[in-house]
Amino acid sequence: MIFRDRPILKLFPRPLAGEGKGEGVPVPQELKNRARELRSNQTDVEAKLWRRLRDRQVFGAKFRRQHPIGSYIVDFCCPTLRLIVELDGGQHAEQDAADQARTCFLESRGYRVLRFWNNQVMTQLDDVLEEISKCCVDPHPSLSLKGRG
Repeated sequence: MIFRDRPILKLFPRPLAGEGKGEGVPVPQELKNRARELRSNQTDVEAKLWRRLRDRQVFGAKFRRQHPIGSYIVDFCCPTLRLIVELDGGQHAEQDAADQARTCFLESRGYRVLRFWNNQVMTQLDDVLEEISKCCVDPHPSLSLKGRG
């Protein structure tokens, strides 16, 4: 397996103090509170994936969990790479239209959205991490490296 061979930090240096916080649009306090609540009450599947995404374990990419974007809270987000990882449980089979609208909104903001079923994370975690790492190596086309030192 692969995850720390080529750290992405050289391509995407850590932001200076005060940089990289949000997208210039203030997040409503109730959305912040909901995200905080979701972080403290994560599911077993979220906890399992978070243990492998945290601390820049996948190609040096910094992920956040339960991160607000617009009026949504995404499961995992790497703002530097414009990459979102969403975990879908059984309830998502009935809300396909809502998930598509959510994905369209996030993609319109320049994010690449990866979706995995909960059972994939539980039974094929290495494959899930491999797919995420491929997106870290091959950044989203909307991510421009111009102007990066």
